[in-house]
Amino acid sequence: MIGAASGKVADKVVIENTRDSTFVFMEGSEDAYVGYMTIRFNPDDKSAQHHNAHHCLEITVNCSPNIDHCVIRSTCMGSAVCVSGQGAGPTIKHCNISDCENVGLYITYEDNEISNNALAGIWVKNHGNPIIRRNHIHHGRDVGVFTFDHGMGYFESCNIHRNRIAGFEVKAYANPTVVRCEIHHGQTGGIYVHEKGRGQFLENKIYANNFAGVWITSNSDPTIRGNAIFNGNQGGVYIFGDGRGLIEGNDIYGNALAGIQIRTNSCPIVRHNKIHDGQHGGIYVHEKGQGVIEENEVYSNTLAGVWVTTGSTPVLRRNRIHSGKQVGVYFYDNGHGVLEDNDIYNHMYSGVQIRTGSNPKIRRNKIWGGQNGGILVYNSGLGFIEDNEIFDNAMAGVWIKTDSNPTLRRNKIHDGRDGGICIFNGGRGLLEENDIFRNAQAGVLISTNSHPVLRKNRIFDGFAAGIEITNHATATLEGNQIFNNRFGGLFLASGVNVTMKDNKIMNNQDAIEKAVSRGQCLYKISSYTSYPMHDFYRCHTCNTTDRNAICVNCIKKCHQGHDVEFIRHDRFFCDCGAGTLSNPCTLAGEPTHDTDTLYDSAPPIESNTLQHN
Repeated sequence: MIGAASGKVADKVVIENTRDSTFVFMEGSEDAYVGYMTIRFNPDDKSAQHHNAHHCLEITVNCSPNIDHCVIRSTCMGSAVCVSGQGAGPTIKHCNISDCENVGLYITYEDNEISNNALAGIWVKNHGNPIIRRNHIHHGRDVGVFTFDHGMGYFESCNIHRNRIAGFEVKAYANPTVVRCEIHHGQTGGIYVHEKGRGQFLENKIYANNFAGVWITSNSDPTIRGNAIFNGNQGGVYIFGDGRGLIEGNDIYGNALAGIQIRTNSCPIVRHNKIHDGQHGGIYVHEKGQGVIEENEVYSNTLAGVWVTTGSTPVLRRNRIHSGKQVGVYFYDNGHGVLEDNDIYNHMYSGVQIRTGSNPKIRRNKIWGGQNGGILVYNSGLGFIEDNEIFDNAMAGVWIKTDSNPTLRRNKIHDGRDGGICIFNGGRGLLEENDIFRNAQAGVLISTNSHPVLRKNRIFDGFAAGIEITNHATATLEGNQIFNNRFGGLFLASGVNVTMKDNKIMNNQDAIEKAVSRGQCLYKISSYTSYPMHDFYRCHTCNTTDRNAICVNCIKKCHQGHDVEFIRHDRFFCDCGAGTLSNPCTLAGEPTHDTDTLYDSAPPIESNTLQHN
């Protein structure tokens, strides 16, 4: 059917209906042609409910008409053009669909099987906005679904799998909505959003793809919300090359690489996700990655819960990061950013590690229950560590070593199963206005050529010494209060010189000096778990080695008349009282196993896992 008239044909050839759909194409009309006219649906009662099912053009099952150079107008609540049913495939070109009271073009494809196509199973472009439900799109030799050049569409409950490229690709301002689909076993990735693509991906299952479950890059900004993204052969969500996006409320687990990876100036919002049981790390931010990462639960991953490296500056806020098989949060190789108001607990390594030029701001976190230390700063690490609560870790609350120089202010470091703060191997740092209390070992141990500054700290109620300085270390101590510690307040080993000003050392229990004055073996107060600082000796008659030490009272009593040698004033426990020498101690109780004297606390486990995605 072709309109014919002089001048502007469409203004003069008008087909209008006021009751039912103006044109209805039904099965068998695959070669129909309508062109060069105005098609109008203009009912008298525009508000009538039954007109929702009426249209200017209605294209149904197994027909593919050509609609060409038409002006299409609808003044009722129904859509102007409705395409629905299996096999409906019109060609609509050079038409003007405008000034309609509702949707211009409404397309529905339901319950189709689309497979083994050379190009994409479905293309949507140029503001096309079809409804695609319950389609099976698989084994394509290209993309499963390709939306681009402002294409849209609503895709629901489709099964998209085993396509050669991505299951679903979004490009160039396309903005589809994808709901409750399964996108899986792709030969590359699951969902690929690039070149300013958008889209809403809601409540989908995305799994077992060869590459990342979701890729976001090149200024794209999709919403990835409420999905299960799991068991991928690479990562879960991969955001790179200036990608953005809202990643919210997803369950991301069991992927071979990081659950979420952010790199190369990308800056997503990542919130309310569960990221767990990955074969790699939880969240990996590198190569100047950014982003706001908040209120996620990150747990039971094989490597670090969160990695931050190579100039990256994310903000991690109010996350629960726990039960990992290595470190909780790991800053290395100039990793920076903000870590605040998080719960970090129950890791096999330290809760937080900082190394190699990294300088994060770590504040108001709770770091507890680690099988290693709370925070480990090493290999020239930096960092501002402020207002945190660090407690119940198996080793020191904070370790500072190997030329590291962090600032610790106003932290509460308490109830550790080892020491409060341990600084050794050239560690430095400014420790200011911290409360360090109720730790099993020294509140602060400074060793092996370290030189920190301690100012206005309170170190109290410890079960060993307040501060111990040994092994050629030095320190500046200003305005500290050291009180009610069991062994005593301040202990300096032989050869140690410190700078001191305005410190208050008071009301300590002084258990070491009291034991010495009562003639007791120091092992009585230390067992083999603590290292009191006092004079220690060796006995050549008893063939003691460099790994043995004997307290002054055992020298006087148990080794009277032997060939003995004063070694130095330092940390040790008494091997005589421990029962590890050939002759029994006459001052101590039952012997225990030989542990060898250790002059420093055991070192923390360092993470050197530099595997990249």
